[in-house]
Amino acid sequence: MKTRLTDLLGIEHPIVQGAMTWVSFPPLVAAVSNAGGLGILGAAFMSVEELRDSIREVRRLTPKPYGVNFAADNPLIDELLDVITDEQVPVVSYGIGNPRKIIERTRRHGIINLPTAGSLRHAVRAERDGADAVIVQGTEAGGHTGFVSTVVLTPLAAGSLKVPVVAAGGITDGRGLVAALALGAEGVSMGTRFIVTRESPVPRHVKELIIAKSEEDTVVTDNFTGVRCRVIRNEFAENLIKMAENEAPPWEILKAGVGKIRAAYVDGDIKGGSMACGQACGLVNNIPTCRELIDEIIQQAGERLREIQAKAAR
Repeated sequence: MKTRLTDLLGIEHPIVQGAMTWVSFPPLVAAVSNAGGLGILGAAFMSVEELRDSIREVRRLTPKPYGVNFAADNPLIDELLDVITDEQVPVVSYGIGNPRKIIERTRRHGIINLPTAGSLRHAVRAERDGADAVIVQGTEAGGHTGFVSTVVLTPLAAGSLKVPVVAAGGITDGRGLVAALALGAEGVSMGTRFIVTRESPVPRHVKELIIAKSEEDTVVTDNFTGVRCRVIRNEFAENLIKMAENEAPPWEILKAGVGKIRAAYVDGDIKGGSMACGQACGLVNNIPTCRELIDEIIQQAGERLREIQAKAAR
């Protein structure tokens, strides 16, 4: 399946692995890239040394294109960009913060910019700033998220932007890929689905918990890191909601959130940790390898397209 996104990134399939803090480490990134998608290293909380080591580990595990995700407003951004340009990273990904410095520093090195936007105005701004493609993330998605659904945001962005648009939020399979293409996207980005794969470093019992959850078991709180964040409803999420009701000082809320994603996805704390997860958890029912998952998505997409063509021909 070829689109402008596959041509731009040099990948086989129009599938991007969403960058996830404490989840998308080199083994998962490489597994996605080796399977024909684009793996993205989640480097938001990495030091300069950790970033360099992780990039080299990804390259050791795959010869295929990959990306690195980080926060545009990271105080270490200049040092991080030095590592990224020195190591000749193919793709950079980012969300919160002003991307102009990143684009100015990376484009001269031939690095592709693939930012994420949660609204049409942010997507338009990303293109204006020089992005090569834009991931538009609907409110169904896990982690930091906006207010507009994927099914609305995707065609809005596809109709307004000239660069390729990638749809994110609520997509787990070939049906989601076909739907995204029909809405004008050139590919999809999936986070929640890649959490529940064999190469994901998340503890087994956490993966099984996500499988057991339905599409109604997530909640959006404005209080985690100070911005909207969709997570699985557990004790930690409930406590954040109560803190908001009691008008807790912002610094207390931020303090409560520090390290909580790590607690869930590294330490396996399903009660006190923060499990950033999208409504797509209701569609996840097994733990495949990344290659099995991507192959199945492409096969299912082909079957669904043929079914649609057959219906249209009647």
